[in-house]
Amino acid sequence: PAPVERCAIGFVSPCICWSRKAAAMSSSESSRSEVGSRPRTSPKSIKFLFGGLAGMAATVFVQPLDLVKNRMQLSGEGAKTKEYKTSFHAVGSILRKEGLRGIYTGLSAGLLRQATYTTTRLGIYTILFEKLTKEDGTPPNFFIKAVIGMTAGAIGAFVGTPAEVALIRMTADGRLPPDQRRGYTNVFNALVRICREEGVPTLWRGCIPTMARAVVVNAAQLASYSQSKQFLLDSGYFRDDIFCHFCASMISGLVTTAASMPVDIAKTRIQNMRMINGKPEYKNGLDVLVKVIRHEGFFSLWKGFTPYYARLGPHTVLTFIFLEQMNKFYKKFFLSA
Repeated sequence: PAPVERCAIGFVSPCICWSRKAAAMSSSESSRSEVGSRPRTSPKSIKFLFGGLAGMAATVFVQPLDLVKNRMQLSGEGAKTKEYKTSFHAVGSILRKEGLRGIYTGLSAGLLRQATYTTTRLGIYTILFEKLTKEDGTPPNFFIKAVIGMTAGAIGAFVGTPAEVALIRMTADGRLPPDQRRGYTNVFNALVRICREEGVPTLWRGCIPTMARAVVVNAAQLASYSQSKQFLLDSGYFRDDIFCHFCASMISGLVTTAASMPVDIAKTRIQNMRMINGKPEYKNGLDVLVKVIRHEGFFSLWKGFTPYYARLGPHTVLTFIFLEQMNKFYKKFFLSA
């Protein structure tokens, strides 16, 4: 079996690597016993729990960046004058007009998104990864990793779309005149009011671009993280520790940012749009992209690149680090007994 330090499997590596080592140690015993000893690994419920908790813990640190990213993507919508010249201008404007508390607007929605989306995404990715890992411990190849990531991301995005809609609306509210604000007090208030005022289907408005974004994000993030980690370990200059996880995560975040921004801006604008004379502002995600290019320029599809990466990079880093540490903690105190 592959040694622990070379089994670059992203966020599930501690549990899976330990399972392989346990399998190797018990192989001789299994041949002498009718029952044998099965390698122990974390229960699926623990994998789901750790995935959600890691994402939620990371969100507490990066929520202000998520807010700035959303404001930048909505700035200049409909050929209007841009509200924010740069990300730093946006931060200064928000702090000046809404105060320090305003920079954390939508935190409850961000936490719920992670509890639903990230829990589902990482849980399914972990399960599929283990299913497709060969008996000799060989991990899936790059293509399979990408397919697993896209599948997990799409399912997670569908589950998390209601929280995503609430998050976009809550973070966008402060940029509007007082008489036009929705005024949601928290994510649960937002979900209840959306259902009551606009109907339950509105909770899944923008579901298609949200799932499309998740497919792109997860194909890039999960697969590139595993691949980057494997590359770093193979170089001989890194060990399977926090520094290696940090470097692999930063590489993964950069790839993900560049690939997913056009889809993300379409998702953001659809979920924030209002009905005008009974008609939606945008027909679909493609309509958003066409109007952005026509009225704001091609490179506006990457509007807010800095806060997007500043949010996605650290969130990726923190999520994987928290997850790696929780897995190691569980392995040490529960699986090693």
